[in-house]
Amino acid sequence: MTSKHIGSSFDAFLQKEGIHGEATAHAIKRVLAWQIEQAMAEQGISKSEMAKRMKTSRAQLDRLLDPENDRVQLDTVQRAAAAVGRRLQVELASRQGF
Repeated sequence: MTSKHIGSSFDAFLQKEGIHGEATAHAIKRVLAWQIEQAMAEQGISKSEMAKRMKTSRAQLDRLLDPENDRVQLDTVQRAAAAVGRRLQVELASRQGF
């Protein structure tokens, strides 16, 4: 039986194009924004209430929740996580498979 998938992995393609790091960072930010929004929705937290809990502005919260904005500081994400009763977990992983 032959594989229906031809060629290299998507990660290999992104690396070859020189955009693997950028694409990965963008994907991580999109997931974090989605997770925060989901936690807010589950708990019935409005954006105004969330901004108060984070001690920030609605505009800053909107930037955090914008999946296209990947320029967010870790302390901002950490405050958002705490505001919904979660914690942020960040780790360095080996580059195996690259």
